[in-house]
Amino acid sequence: MLYYAVVFLIIALVAGVLGFFGIAGAAASIAKILFFIFIVLFVLSLIFGRRRL
Repeated sequence: MLYYAVVFLIIALVAGVLGFFGIAGAAASIAKILFFIFIVLFVLSLIFGRRRL
């Protein structure tokens, strides 16, 4: 998931440099959403992934 966030961030940067600001804004918002989902899943896996029986 972090990979896709980085890919959308790169797309946003390239689109911004080329002047496609609408596409850049959309890609940046998708990257931000994916990054926050990654952070939540990472924290949950840290909390619940260490259970031992």
